[in-house]
Amino acid sequence: MTDFPSTPKSFTVFNGDLDEKSIQNFIQSSAIAIDTEAMGLIHGRDRLCLVQICDSEDNVACIRIGIGQQKAPKLQSLMENSSIEKIFHFARFDVAALATGLGIEVNPIFCTKIASKIGRTYSPRHGLKEVVMELVGLELDKQAQSSDWGRVEELSENQLAYAANDVRYLIPARNRLEEMLRREGRWELTERCFRCIPVMAELDRLRFNQVFEH
Repeated sequence: MTDFPSTPKSFTVFNGDLDEKSIQNFIQSSAIAIDTEAMGLIHGRDRLCLVQICDSEDNVACIRIGIGQQKAPKLQSLMENSSIEKIFHFARFDVAALATGLGIEVNPIFCTKIASKIGRTYSPRHGLKEVVMELVGLELDKQAQSSDWGRVEELSENQLAYAANDVRYLIPARNRLEEMLRREGRWELTERCFRCIPVMAELDRLRFNQVFEH
């Protein structure tokens, strides 16, 4: 299992967007882990409040998104950089949240939840906590999950620690899942599923439910 320190190598909180130094650091990565926090689960009603990023060196950045903010140019350039893989857990939600809140079209995408469902067919549990526990050997504290993320300027230490931990372990989990998927001959299918995520996210944003049902 991966041996992680209790705190990130570096942890920076930004208001509104990344700075030039941070984006130059992240843009050198082949893959970064991403998560978002919002006021709720309905796009267009519940605003985007926080975006978290972590690279393979355990450098974490949290970007506070202000009320009424519609753009984050540096963050957008990073999210739309086609040479950097963006790793999410349940990417469908985060991709839709970034598109709705900041007009960002994320590409390319790896979703650990989809990868888990296709690879870990021996388990019915595919939440981030369960995936990280099995594949990385660490137990996530999810107590701050349902909290007021709109208090952007007053986020508690517990909220920020929760936000950081939701991205810190995605890269090792992603790597373990790829190994499993390749071993079981399911990697190419999983990659095709990842390419469908932007379409599914757009359908969610437009309130099209169960389009593929009978």
